[in-house]
Formats: sequence, structure tokens, C-alpha cells
Amino acid sequence: MSLTESPILDGTSEELFAVANAIAAVVGGSVAVEDLERRVLAYSSLPGQRIDELRRQGILNRRVPEEPEQLRQYREVLAAPGVVRLPTLAADELPRAAVAIRAGDLPLGTIWAIEGSGSLDPAGERALLDGAGLAALHMLRRRSAAELDLHAREDALRGALNGSWSPAEVRFRLGLPDRPRLALLGLAPLRVADREPPPAVRLGAAAARHWAAVHAEAAVATVGRTVYVLLPELEPEAVRRLAGQAVAALGHGLDTPLRAAFSRPAEDPGELPDLRAEVDDILRVTTADRDAPAVAGLTDTHARVLLSHFADELARRPRLRHPGIEAMVEHDRGQHTAYAASVTAWLDAVGNVAQAADRLAVHPNTLKYRLRRARELFGIDLDHPDDRLSCWLQLRAR
Repeated sequence: MSLTESPILDGTSEELFAVANAIAAVVGGSVAVEDLERRVLAYSSLPGQRIDELRRQGILNRRVPEEPEQLRQYREVLAAPGVVRLPTLAADELPRAAVAIRAGDLPLGTIWAIEGSGSLDPAGERALLDGAGLAALHMLRRRSAAELDLHAREDALRGALNGSWSPAEVRFRLGLPDRPRLALLGLAPLRVADREPPPAVRLGAAAARHWAAVHAEAAVATVGRTVYVLLPELEPEAVRRLAGQAVAALGHGLDTPLRAAFSRPAEDPGELPDLRAEVDDILRVTTADRDAPAVAGLTDTHARVLLSHFADELARRPRLRHPGIEAMVEHDRGQHTAYAASVTAWLDAVGNVAQAADRLAVHPNTLKYRLRRARELFGIDLDHPDDRLSCWLQLRAR
């Protein structure tokens, strides 16, 4: 197939190819229209347009290669209100500018233009913005009534999570009975060092398709980097089971480890902001820990959630910190000592010196010496249970 031809790809409308050509005529470089899955829906085919090998491969494969830096660029484009000019990621790559395709606040895809022989000028930016508006109209026109209903339910759930609607309005917009049995599920990527998670809109789109097939009454909404799923009329065991299936299916499809958190059951839609806070608390803990369960409720993570809130309070009110503990941590950092680790191990072992020393791989007498010196140097009293609890909380919350 020649790259100067414009075939119809999986029902993509000819209008999108016309939009791509119109932008390319102004910008001077190859233009690609992509959906949220980074599939190439349409592309420009003007003779003499600037093009590089990455664009050729994207057109031929009908999908842009997945690289961490590219994921960061997609996230930047989808978050930006206008045109974004992007740095090249390889020596043989030409400069690009991109813009998100939106219908209101609903992201639909992106348009990427290789810049012409000169820098992108105001006319080129205007062409990209106008093209994004036209592409949105054509993409919406091809959406089914079922997809538009899913979007309406997404807006309703987002408003309910933000506390924008009254309970009666939430019931009406989501088609809930007078006393529904509700559970809220949250999905988010595990945070992995040196690895970019997929854009939230991509996870949200995949989750919407998954839940439409699994539980027809579910409502799905993406807020920030979390995808929330409202599951009516399910028992807690079913919620946990379906959450596990979603984590496995979506994680495999996106090649990204995911975490799921589910709330307590509730009957009042007015509790949804509180259920969201509960889910957020759980995900804050589980997405930061590779060893945390992939699916968790508050009972699975209660201690970690409590510690995270304690750490927040100390951050807001640093005057509550024990100065001796801060001094001990700073001493360890500057002098390469291990007083804080030794006190923490002893507290974790509930005062069992032998067990704590074994964890630290030191002689019990060495540990006893360190505990004694911690008291002498930093005024840390480990004899009273309240003082031990306060010390342990501050050390664990760091």
C-alpha cells in the first residue's frame, strides 16, 4: 500500500483523512489522527510532505510503537488545553506538534503533525486546533448510542464522586433504585521506578469496555489517574472477585501491573464522596508497594492507611514531632549510624532483643548498647508504653 493513498481503516470516515490533509497543507509535514489506544485512524497523503521512519511505521502498522518517553508525551498532550510542541526522541525523528481531540471534557484522541521545513507558525497552530474540532465532530458521529450513554453515565458518576449532585439526582442520572446496594471500585497502575504507566484515559477506555461486558449496570469514570467503577447490587464477595478479574484482564491488555481497591457497601448515593476517599486511601498504599495485594479493601490495609494519615498530620503540623527522633534520624544520616533502625527493629519486635538483633544481623549486646545510647543522646524514653507508641509511629510514618 502506498503512503500517498487514503484507505478506509476499520470504518474510519473519509472525512478524517480530509482533515489530516488539510492540516498537512498548512503545516508542511505528515499528519496522523489517532484514537486513545494510539491506533492510527487517518493520515495525510500529500506529495512532498515531510515524513520520518517513525511515522511510516505507525501508518503501516496502524499503531504507534509504545515507548516510555512517548507515553509521557501522550499524557502531556491530553492534559494540555492547546497545541503542544514536542522534543524529538531520536536522532532520525523530525520535530512534532500535537493537540488533543476532545468533545467538551471527553477525550477522543490526538492529532500529531510533523513540522514543515520551518518552525510551526500561528497558522499551523490554528490549523491543528480547527482540525481537532472537526475530528471530534466526525468521531462523535460514528459513536453508537450505547457509547454516548456510557459517557452520560461517566459524567453522572464523576459528579457524584465530587459531591456535585444530591442523592436523588445521582439515583436519577445513574438509574439506581431508591435504596441501592452500592460498592465503589478504584483501579490504578502500580508505581514502578523507571516505568511510565499508561495514560489514565487509556486505562479508562479499556475499563469502560471491560465493565460494559462484565456488569451492564456498572458506571465508569476517570478522575486524575484513577478509574472509578460504581457497582450496584453486588455482594462484597462478588465485588472482590470481579475486581480480581478486571486487574488481570486490564493489566494484561495494557502490559501494566494494576491495583484495585473496593469500598465498604453503602445504600445512600450521598456517601459516594466518602467511598471515593476510602478507595483513594487504599490505592495510595497498594500502588506504592509491589508486595501489596492486587485487590484490597480497607480491612486488608487498615494499618498502612492509618499510618499514612498519621504521616500527613505530622507533615501538616511538624511541631508535633518528637525533636529527639528528628535529631536521631539526622544523626544517622550524617554520621552513618543506625540508631533509628535499631530502635525501630526493637519496637517492631515488641521489645524482644534477641529477635530484633537477629533482624539487624547484630549481637544482642550491640543492640542493647544502641538503645541505651539513643536514650542518652536524644532523650528517647522507651520505658513508658505511650512514649514507645509515639516513637514507633513517628519512625514508621517516615
